[in-house]
Amino acid sequence: MDRLTKCPANYVPLTPLTFIKRAAIVYTNRTSVIYAGVRFTWRQTYQRCCRFASSLRSLNIVKNDVISVLAPNVPALYEMHFAVPMAGAVLNAINTRLDAKNIATILHHSEAKVFFVDYQYVPLASEAVRLLVADLEHTSAANYAMPLVIVIDDIHKPTGVRLGKLEYEQLIHHGDPRYFGEEVENEWDSIALNYTSGTTSAPKGVVYSHRGAFLSTMSLIQGWEMSTEPVYMWSLPMFHCNGWTFTWGVAARGGTNVCIRNTSASEMYQAISQHKVTHMCCAPIVFNILLEAKPNERREITSNVNILTGGAPPPPCLLEKMENLGFNVMHAYGLTEATGPALICEWQTKWNQLSQDHQAKLKSRQGVGILTLSDVDVKIKETMESVPSDGKTMGEIVLRGSSIMKGYLKDEKETEKAFHKGWFFTGDVGVIHPDGYLEIKDRSKDVIISGGENISSVELESVLFKHPTILEAAVVAMPHPRWGESPCAFVVLKTTTENVTEDEILKHCRKNMPKFMVPKKVDFLKELPKTGTGKIQKVELRKIAASFVISTKTNKSSINKVHRDQTWYHQDEEKVLAMSRL
Repeated sequence: MDRLTKCPANYVPLTPLTFIKRAAIVYTNRTSVIYAGVRFTWRQTYQRCCRFASSLRSLNIVKNDVISVLAPNVPALYEMHFAVPMAGAVLNAINTRLDAKNIATILHHSEAKVFFVDYQYVPLASEAVRLLVADLEHTSAANYAMPLVIVIDDIHKPTGVRLGKLEYEQLIHHGDPRYFGEEVENEWDSIALNYTSGTTSAPKGVVYSHRGAFLSTMSLIQGWEMSTEPVYMWSLPMFHCNGWTFTWGVAARGGTNVCIRNTSASEMYQAISQHKVTHMCCAPIVFNILLEAKPNERREITSNVNILTGGAPPPPCLLEKMENLGFNVMHAYGLTEATGPALICEWQTKWNQLSQDHQAKLKSRQGVGILTLSDVDVKIKETMESVPSDGKTMGEIVLRGSSIMKGYLKDEKETEKAFHKGWFFTGDVGVIHPDGYLEIKDRSKDVIISGGENISSVELESVLFKHPTILEAAVVAMPHPRWGESPCAFVVLKTTTENVTEDEILKHCRKNMPKFMVPKKVDFLKELPKTGTGKIQKVELRKIAASFVISTKTNKSSINKVHRDQTWYHQDEEKVLAMSRL
């Protein structure tokens, strides 16, 4: 036994790049990509990836160079998930909802060599590049070279928009179709770099390995029971954890990628009806878009559409409505550091006998670990003890397995902090039910998940503090009929004579943060509730925020008729003492 050896015949590094090569052979003439009037087969998609990878090498791209891209769900972004690592480089798909400042920060931190920009985002990218140049001049970063900027024009209806001499399709045209990519010698090599959005005051670069991407992809197509030749609609942004790995997973199943620019009701219903979509992923916010569609936006759904949802816990009533509409929903839980979904609410046949309401409650749980994970648990961090499986005792959700990130780019301190005593600590608080399924109960880092986007209350508060009239600020989640939850800001002004309005505060926010992070409500208090040690009691602020009602028609906030006095927490000594013990 000891004399048996590892050799190229019995050991090959794991990488999702093998999926597209296989698809080109097995599903040669099957449609791989649909976008407006454009159609490609798997043979064509593979050839385009080979050509693009060849052109990247001709631009002096070498192993571990970062290639950034700012684009919606278009064929180019899909192809880059294979072509960039084929060239030995690392793909950095940037969140299109970020502002120019955050994009500039990512380009600088990642040291991107090339920056691809979809024509629609040229103005945003131009501002980001301008800020990057100014930042480099200010910091005198002599060792950093500006990235080469290349536009991705619309492949269906070219617009002619350019930022330089090169354009994406030109690179495809001039590339060598006989270039089959660099060999992956080590499966621990990096394949993708994704930045967190909102979990800290500055985005952290999460690095994925070829091994982790391969295993996570295999686990998810198995856990979702995705059969061969699926028709997958891209309602989930590909920049979200590389499309929860389904950028690679659809190729593994020889499926068809239906690319759409916008997740509007009309565009999604039309794609589902016209192309007989079988699978799609999305945050619960997309449920509301589909449910609230106008009669003229709807189309008859004749195919069985399976939805994998995550990003925010969907209310059981929302799941029930989607089921009644004809969709089959499965709930997943994950985070950027886990290469997308790490838990999936794996359905059990015996549950089919339960009432629809009971089924919806079961589906709203986060579930069990995907096959890639070696272990999932809920622990008390201080003692590392596992909580009992009683559905009540709360602790922090911890994970370990080969699909977990390699670490944070250029941040050993945060990497060590995340990997504690052999586990990855998610920062999410949950419980374990008697049947072993996990459910999130709170977020230890006060992360607000709005429409699938993570928003840091700390980052929001830091922006609010920059306003000249604000003395104190605290941000918590409040219910939102469309986004699930959204930020609600509580502020205390420096003096009672300040005449600042909610609109002025919101205007300040819009200038200093991405649109999706802007609070939907600003409430002015005389004082913030605090414990005896001076810590702000966000639990009390959440109770106030829960009484607010957001109208999506007027986009303005209104308050339920709930009696409250802003100085209620100072009314008597007994209440103050009670609060200090919380």
